[in-house]
Parts: sequence; C-alpha cells; structure tokens
Amino acid sequence: MFCILAFYGFVVINLLLLKWVDPFTTSVQVEQRIQSFFLRGDYRKQYSVVPLSRISPAFQHAVIAAEDARFYQHHGFDWKQVAIATSDDLGGKRLRGASTIDQQLAKNLFLTTWRSLIRKGIEATIVPFEEVILGKQRILELYLNVVEWGPGIFGAEAAARHFYKVPAARITREEGARLAAILPAPRRRKPAAMNDYSSRILVRMKQMGW
Repeated sequence: MFCILAFYGFVVINLLLLKWVDPFTTSVQVEQRIQSFFLRGDYRKQYSVVPLSRISPAFQHAVIAAEDARFYQHHGFDWKQVAIATSDDLGGKRLRGASTIDQQLAKNLFLTTWRSLIRKGIEATIVPFEEVILGKQRILELYLNVVEWGPGIFGAEAAARHFYKVPAARITREEGARLAAILPAPRRRKPAAMNDYSSRILVRMKQMGW
C-alpha cells in the first residue's frame, strides 16, 4: 500500500511541476536508452522541447486526426473508440488501438512501452490526474514534445528536423500527416513510405474542418 501511495504521490507532484516546467526526460526515453546498451549501432538521443506555438497547426491537427480524433471532446478516455475496438476484437478482427493522447502521455511520462493489462490499468488511473492538473492544451503540448518518432527521436521538433530538415513550426499539412502516420510504429515506419495512411489522415483532417 505504501508503494502505491508513494507512486501516485510521485505522479501528482510531477504533474504539478509539468504544468509549468518541461520534462528533462521521460520513462520511455530512459527505457530506450537502457535498451540501446544491448543493441548494435550507435544510439543518439534527439530531443528538443518547444512551446505549442512553435509547432505548426497543420502538424498538431495531423497528430490529433491520426491518434485521437475526439481529443477535445472526451475527458481522457474515448469510450466510443473503446467500444469499436472491443467489437473488432470480438469479431475476430485485428484489435484497433483505442488509446487517447492522454493515455499515451501517461505511458511516455511514467511507464514503459511494455504491453500488458497491468500497464494499461496503471495508465488509466493516471489519466484523470492529467486532465485535472494539466488541461487539454498542456497535455497536447507535452505529448507532441515527448512522443517517439524513431529510434532516439523524441518530440515534434526533433522529428521535423530529422526527417525534413526544418523546425516543427514549418511542417506542412502533408509532412505532418506523414509524420503522424509513423506514430503507431515509429521504430519501423518512415514518413516517405506512408503514402496510403497519410492520405487517409489528410482526408480525416478535412472532415474535421482542418
């Protein structure tokens, strides 16, 4: 019980700090660094935090359209998407992702990429704290700055400079859609190969009024 209380105390204190202070690192970044010791090749972390105002609206919209289309409508959990994912699973189809940006931020900040029901459960308990303490705009800002876009590439600024040699503020609609398209599998996918999926994201953005 003490360990549980200590963990959530740690989470709340960190979220209160993160409302104003940008994270120096995250649990997923630490995880990737540790894993790099056991892999071949050089590992170079690319991570640069920028305010939301320095990430182009097109880039922001592409990520929301791809990862969590109802981000501004839900309060941390998209129960409609959960129902769709559950229905697909029961029907024998491949399970569709139902994690919101809130849930993915909780994973990046405090947990790891290790998939398990335990991790998902802990992740879910962190989300309400995020919603209350951080608010939507700060949640989006933190997510865009810490999410992984490739081996050692963390955040929108690092991704924009790595793949397109421009700052995140200058990412276009198409470039944003291609970058958003690699988020489900950032260590395997490349923006240049995301023709079909990026096209679907662009259509979704248009449907959402962007």
